[in-house]
Amino acid sequence: MTANKKILVLPGDGIGPEVMREVRRIIEWMDRRRHVSFAMEEGQVGGAALEATGSPCPDETVERALGADAVLFGSVGGPRWDSLPFEKRPELGILRLRKELGLFANLRPALVMEPLVDASSLKPDVVRGLDLMIVRESTGGIYFGEPRGIETLPNGKRRGVDTEVYTEEEIARVARVAFDLAKKRSGRLTSVEKANVMQTGRLWRAVVSEIGKAEYPEVELSHMYADNCAMQLCARPKQFDVVLAGNLFGDLLSDLAAALTGSLGMLPSATLGAPDASGRRHALYEPIHGSAPDIAGKGIANPCAQMLSFAMLLRWSFGMEEDAAMIETAVEKVLAGGLRTADIMGPGTARVGTSVMGDAVLRELDKLAA
Repeated sequence: MTANKKILVLPGDGIGPEVMREVRRIIEWMDRRRHVSFAMEEGQVGGAALEATGSPCPDETVERALGADAVLFGSVGGPRWDSLPFEKRPELGILRLRKELGLFANLRPALVMEPLVDASSLKPDVVRGLDLMIVRESTGGIYFGEPRGIETLPNGKRRGVDTEVYTEEEIARVARVAFDLAKKRSGRLTSVEKANVMQTGRLWRAVVSEIGKAEYPEVELSHMYADNCAMQLCARPKQFDVVLAGNLFGDLLSDLAAALTGSLGMLPSATLGAPDASGRRHALYEPIHGSAPDIAGKGIANPCAQMLSFAMLLRWSFGMEEDAAMIETAVEKVLAGGLRTADIMGPGTARVGTSVMGDAVLRELDKLAA
């Protein structure tokens, strides 16, 4: 069949190429067993792109991303590039893609699968059944605000400056994404900021409140300071369903929520742009575990987060709910059967490497498709 779903694959650095290899096997399986074909292109980003082109995100990669229906991203960075100037760091690759594609809404689910309840550092009764979604604004705030930089003062001492800036429009568009998600879930949304000490927090709370009252009266909206939210995530995480936050607080809280699940190696993410008139939107999907350079090349990385990121891609970019759910179910069945990569080992489980975990997921997909 003709491939009409165009995906740009960016493996990147560290364990990125290893875990992406397992997703490619799932894509090949879908072509054989589900009769779904994708037009695949591979590009360079991060340290790999830096060494090949001198840029962590070359123009060619941006052009390919703009022409794709979805971008599947691996990871970037590593200690070999730590000494480079800020403007050359591999991590700027993902920041440029977010900016150039207008990817303003980062969706990070924190889901505790039943087989991994004991992998969390919290008590099982605290995390069992946890299923929350953090919506993080991803193209504004302190990571992009101006002025920024390091300057030398008249007394010879250095001063670093980063600026937290948000416009009403930036807040409103990501708030609507969070409200729409809340409508489809439990109808509850918690908006997080620091309105007690930050002017951007005051504006954030005001804009989110206005949109909730005018456009989403059926959604129960609550507000919470970011520091209290961090504490509450550790104490009573199941009180939350959808959590909305700006770039900085969303970054911190989503990693904290990820830790509740037991392993960063299990968690996917999606970053979405605004839909056009046809409903098409730019989108990038990536695991949140990073490049993990300490285990790169050893064949022991957990590929599940990359697989689950692909499932999110199928759901959000192509509307392929059945196929997305099939991948998610296959992963959970493998875990229920006791196979584990090193990061999620538990009593009575069997340790396997990246490719064996991929083999096991493919076997479960075969069973589900039978």
